[in-house]
Amino acid sequence: MSSSSNNREYANEIEKARRDLRALISAKNCAPIMLRLAWHDAGTYDAKTKSGGPNGSIRLPEELNHKANTGLKFAVDHCEQVKSKHPIITYADLYQLAGVVAVEITGGPTIDFVYGRKDSNKPVEEGRLPDATQGASHLRDVFYRMCLNDKDIVVLSGGHTLGKAHLERSGFEGAWTKDPLKFDNSYFKQLLDGNSKGLLKLPTDKVLVEDLEFRRYVEHYAKNEDAFFEDYAASHKKLSELGFKQSGGINVKTIGVALVVSIGVALIATLLHKGQYHITH
Repeated sequence: MSSSSNNREYANEIEKARRDLRALISAKNCAPIMLRLAWHDAGTYDAKTKSGGPNGSIRLPEELNHKANTGLKFAVDHCEQVKSKHPIITYADLYQLAGVVAVEITGGPTIDFVYGRKDSNKPVEEGRLPDATQGASHLRDVFYRMCLNDKDIVVLSGGHTLGKAHLERSGFEGAWTKDPLKFDNSYFKQLLDGNSKGLLKLPTDKVLVEDLEFRRYVEHYAKNEDAFFEDYAASHKKLSELGFKQSGGINVKTIGVALVVSIGVALIATLLHKGQYHITH
C-alpha cells in the first residue's frame, strides 16, 4: 500500500474515531475527565530534554499511577473501547483527539487537530505536572519548561470551566463553575466574583487573580468570551503538539488542499491538450 493510501486510511479512521468519541463522551458525560487525560499526557513535556509530551505514555501503569493522574484510569479504559475499533490509531493521537472532542461537544471552540503522533513505551518520572497547592512561580516553572507562556497558563486554566475536583483524586472537592458540563468563560467570571460561594478556588486558581500579569488575562477573558475561545483553541493546540513533528501522516485539511491542486493540474493539462488553455508570459 502506498504512503498516500496509508495517509487516507489513517485519516478515515481518525474521523470514525472522532464520531465514536462524540457518542461515548456524550453518553457517559465524561468530557471533563477526557480533557484532563489529554492535558496530563501532554503536560509532561520537557523542552530541554525533548522528553514526555503527548505520546500516549500515560496509559503505562507506572505513569498512570502517579499521584497527579489519580482517577484517569477511568478515561484510559473508555478510550480503549474506541481504540479496539480503530487499532491503527496511536494512543497518543487518540488521547489528544478525545480532548479536542470533549471541548467541542460541551460548547467550546473548534480546535484544529493534526494527527501523526507516535506512541512511547517509556513512562516519564513523577512530578512534571502542576501541583494545585502551589503558587505563581511553580506554575511558571512547569509551563515555561514546556515553552508555554503566561497567556497559555491562564487560558488553559480556563478549561476548569469543565468538571469537578474529587476529594479522593486531588484532595479537593467541588466544581469551579455552576455548570461543569458547559465550556464557556464562567471560570474567569467566578475568579473575579468575591461572592461566588460554594464554588471551588484552588491555590493555583487564586494566584491567577493575585498575580498582576495573570490577572490582566483573567479580566480580559471574563469580559470577552470570543477572545477566550480563540486563544484557548490556539493554546490547546500548542499543548497537544508539544514535541510533535509530523511525519508520514498529514492533516485531513491538507489532503483536501492536495486533492484540489491535483484536480486543477489535471484540468489544465486537459485544456492544454485540447488547445483551450494558453499560458502567457
